[in-house]
Amino acid sequence: MALKKKSFWNKLDKENPTSSIARNWHSLNLAILADMPHCERQHRWRRMEQELARAASTARTARDTDSTTTTTTTTTLHCPARDENTIGYFAELSPLPADCAVDGAWLPPSANMPPAPTRRMVPKDRFGQIFGSLKIQSYHDPAARAPGSHTIRTLAWNPTGSLIATGSVDRTLRIWNPERTHVKYSTELRGHSSGIEKVAFNPVKESELASCSSDGTVRFWDVRSKNCISRVDVGGEAFTMAWSADGSVILVGRKDDTLIPISVESTSSPTLQTPAGIASTSTTANTFKALPAHPRPIQTNATTFSHSLNTSDLDLFLTTGDGTVQAVSYPSFAPLHTMHAHTSACLSIALSPTSRYLAVGGSDALISLWDTTDWICKRTMSSANGGAVRGVSWSWDGRFIVGACDEPGCGGGGLEIFHAETGESVYTIPTGGSAGANGITGGAGGLGTVSTVGVPAVAWHPSRYWLAYSVTADGMGSSSGGGLRIVGAGSSL
Repeated sequence: MALKKKSFWNKLDKENPTSSIARNWHSLNLAILADMPHCERQHRWRRMEQELARAASTARTARDTDSTTTTTTTTTLHCPARDENTIGYFAELSPLPADCAVDGAWLPPSANMPPAPTRRMVPKDRFGQIFGSLKIQSYHDPAARAPGSHTIRTLAWNPTGSLIATGSVDRTLRIWNPERTHVKYSTELRGHSSGIEKVAFNPVKESELASCSSDGTVRFWDVRSKNCISRVDVGGEAFTMAWSADGSVILVGRKDDTLIPISVESTSSPTLQTPAGIASTSTTANTFKALPAHPRPIQTNATTFSHSLNTSDLDLFLTTGDGTVQAVSYPSFAPLHTMHAHTSACLSIALSPTSRYLAVGGSDALISLWDTTDWICKRTMSSANGGAVRGVSWSWDGRFIVGACDEPGCGGGGLEIFHAETGESVYTIPTGGSAGANGITGGAGGLGTVSTVGVPAVAWHPSRYWLAYSVTADGMGSSSGGGLRIVGAGSSL
């Protein structure tokens, strides 16, 4: 059974009055919308649909007139912004009202998070030169509880890219300012009694973080107050999580292949009158509730949601131990489609910001890219160093992809960045050896490397070409050249 949206682009091609419009839309770059607050994103999306509908109607009218057809037909296009030339258009749209509703549900105004910074795309043929000029910053955590124990297993940016969270096997959960490398500018969050498996920020709240651990709990944190605002027991060792795009649900995976949805409901406190007669500002808090568990019949390693705002009818993608990716409908978990992705276990998964490609990392050392139009594998990419791909991450514009591998030696030759459209390796970040003057630590091209280096986690900045990754060297964690590193932190790229 195909996904409900499988024929979306085929239908668009048929409905469009000119094939050139269809081709331009099909060359999607939704990056400018990808990290906007959802209320603003929907507002601008709809404005653009209106503009395109008018353009389509004009084009069809002209075509019908040229062919002496007396009937004029208007076509309304329901599709996201898929042309890089439209990026400048968004800046000219009318301002968003203070409060707005999307499909009847109130969402907070965009002022809750700062606007996305001005960004520029780097051409593929210049990416290596420009990206290679960026400095690599190293972040050392002195809270490592024992030599060799401080492997950073997971990391995540907040929606605005102003903070990055790291979680380690020694229970250390830390929030870093990416532009300040010294630990005194970071915050340690304490509460888990076992190693941290996954961290993830709420996609619509820049200061709300979720973390899951093998201690069987999921904790939610307000990183501003440094407090754990909620704890949910999931009844087993939790090791993976995925937020829905609107932040209303987070799906937690246990090591016994059981999925636990946790609903996130926002509640507003009443507006109060102060003794001075001034109305106090109402506050909004989240309540977290575990929903019925969903045991899976097969090993389930990672999950990700589609980018839809309609949480009553989401697509959910699951990687499995038999090499397949299963697409199911959420919240019913009804099967939609199965992709035979790899010859061995599928370990990681990520949907591009543009929703054009689904990237899958496997234990066969390959990253496969699946076109979400027809669910055909367009290409595969393989690092020369091999090793199971335990994490994949997309750049903010959906044009570049990188994979993580925690096996000793798989990062010794560097961390490869691939161009999604061609599958070419456009740059290799050196990850081993001693640090050079520009922060680069050895690497390819004759520079010294450490053959036992592993890269357990990678994550692109949500709106910059900054790339965060963790490194382990000789099994000694941060005390031997490991820890968190970020390429480009503080730059304008």
